[in-house]
Amino acid sequence: MINTMYQLDTLDSAQAFIASLLIGAAFGFFLERAGFGSSRKLSGVFYFKDMTVIKVMFTAVITAALGLILCIVLGIVSIDGIYLMPTVYGAYIVGGLIFGVGFVMGGWCPGTAAAGMASGKIDAIIFLVGAILGSAVFNEMFGLVKPLYESGQSGVVFIYDTLGMSRETFSVLLCIAAIVMFWGCEWIEKRKTAQPILQNSTILKTLSIAVLAMAFMLVAVKPGLSLNQLPGTMTGTTLTESQLLEAVEMAQDHIEPEELADRMLRQEPGLIVVDIRPVVEYMDYHLPNALNIQMKDLHQALVQYKNAGTIVLYSNGMTHPVQARDSLYRNGYNNAFILTDGINGFIEKCLTPVSLRDEILPKETTDKIRAWRAFFLGSTNVQSESYTPQEMLSDSMLIDAESLEKQLERADTKILDLRSQTEYNTSHIKNSFSLNIENLRTNLNGVGSMLQPRDMLTRHFSSMGIQPDDNVVIVYGNKTQDATLVGIALERIGHKSYKILNGGFAAWKSVNKPVVSELPETVISSYPNNGTDNFSVDYKTVLQYVKSKKAIIIDVRPSDYFSGSKSDEARAGHIPGAVNRPYTEDIIIVNETAQFKPIEELAKAYEQIIPSKDSTVIVHCRTGHQASQTFFVLKRLLGYRNVLWYDAGWSQWAAIKDLPIE
Repeated sequence: MINTMYQLDTLDSAQAFIASLLIGAAFGFFLERAGFGSSRKLSGVFYFKDMTVIKVMFTAVITAALGLILCIVLGIVSIDGIYLMPTVYGAYIVGGLIFGVGFVMGGWCPGTAAAGMASGKIDAIIFLVGAILGSAVFNEMFGLVKPLYESGQSGVVFIYDTLGMSRETFSVLLCIAAIVMFWGCEWIEKRKTAQPILQNSTILKTLSIAVLAMAFMLVAVKPGLSLNQLPGTMTGTTLTESQLLEAVEMAQDHIEPEELADRMLRQEPGLIVVDIRPVVEYMDYHLPNALNIQMKDLHQALVQYKNAGTIVLYSNGMTHPVQARDSLYRNGYNNAFILTDGINGFIEKCLTPVSLRDEILPKETTDKIRAWRAFFLGSTNVQSESYTPQEMLSDSMLIDAESLEKQLERADTKILDLRSQTEYNTSHIKNSFSLNIENLRTNLNGVGSMLQPRDMLTRHFSSMGIQPDDNVVIVYGNKTQDATLVGIALERIGHKSYKILNGGFAAWKSVNKPVVSELPETVISSYPNNGTDNFSVDYKTVLQYVKSKKAIIIDVRPSDYFSGSKSDEARAGHIPGAVNRPYTEDIIIVNETAQFKPIEELAKAYEQIIPSKDSTVIVHCRTGHQASQTFFVLKRLLGYRNVLWYDAGWSQWAAIKDLPIE
């Protein structure tokens, strides 16, 4: 297959420039040879004296149409690899009228004027200068003409679809029309100029027969015949639009999550699972052994799997996989399918613990779910069903000492120790870096202890040699909120591949894991400053949600501060409409060290507060520290999808007298 420069996204390359230059030169040469370097010859069509323009135009149209259709039918070129101009009826009608008047008056169009200029025609040069000036005026007046420019937008419309016929049938009618025009033009020229016509010419007869033969051949060949079906080649089929829609109607375009889970569980040979999401989302979580391929690269990357095995495409939802699958299907991939409801549907149907489901399931289904969870989550204790995050399922966001020890020698594992410098210097996990969380906070807009901006955070993490693809493990002393504050700092710079050692350093020591006192070698990195913080909000955003009542606001401070019986700030109380769940209710104390409560217990507690996983939730405390823990629990452990973090919290809200309180 020929991958076009548009399909390969190389239109801005040197190769594309050279190709355009050569095509342009050839185009101008043939225009000149056809007599299009003369405005008199061009305008002659309007006086029925010289029909060259019509004949050349139809020759170009049928050559391009038949050639392109033939290449598509044979599988040489994919229609998805060609830029298809959208149809804008209003702009086309007005633009066509303006163009036509200009052609009649000047005898030139931009392309023919370029050919005329190359021949030294003064009027062609004037026309081109006028076209350039007109383009500049259009650009400056675009705001005024934009409604007309967009009038009648209809997307990409094919004439043969509008007429209710196949592409091949339309090509036959187009060829017949062209032949009629050829002979008609000859007859008109005969009447006007009394010159001999070519009706008896072997050239015109041969051309007519050849064009019709080519058009009827496209109809005679089975529509959608692929180059792979020709003798001596592999089998494959490029389907027509009607066949594609028929396959969709018969539900032959998708695979249900449960079916895919079973097929992956038994490691079916030839099963190719393709994740078409952005790399960052792929790194968050992906199905085991799934290939991460961007949509623009699918045709090239999957050619070796064409009609060999089963290709399953998935994203978060179904829109992009449907588009990708249809593109592959039209291009001869009969083995491409989409995952129903995407990765989110897979998580909901296959990986949600039995205990968190509304309905009572039969034992057979229960056993399947546990087997799926063991396979896809890597859980060794399936019966506990301890973890079902919605966004990062490849490994739990909480790691234990045994699992961490196995990763110590990996170069992409970076460990951050949040204990005091004295404790760290005495003993720490091998290759871990000491980090004081206060070094990640600063004063912003008069509010102290705010998490630093992204550029400052990237410099901190770069100084410890952290790269975007590294797996960061956070080890805390006795406060889980210290670890989650570092986690939210990583979130701010776009680094979501991190885990927290549940139980902190005490958990490591309790099972007698090795410690060292040597400092690790540091190779400073340059962490890119291109993350996206879409979860931090300011007081203005919170106030809007207070007024609209479209968010659940959770105040994680102790209950006496929430009620106003105690206060360390300008005013006592809480944000109107907020609910109180102190951050301490999400942890248990084991050997004087905080650990997260079991996931099932956390899930049941928050189900009483938050209506659904899609509800908008705002968490805050006094300065963002404790609220970072609730953010982590909701977003990364329980899979709530719209969790916002009000960093400035009550410290700022209480200080702004115009903000309401209860």
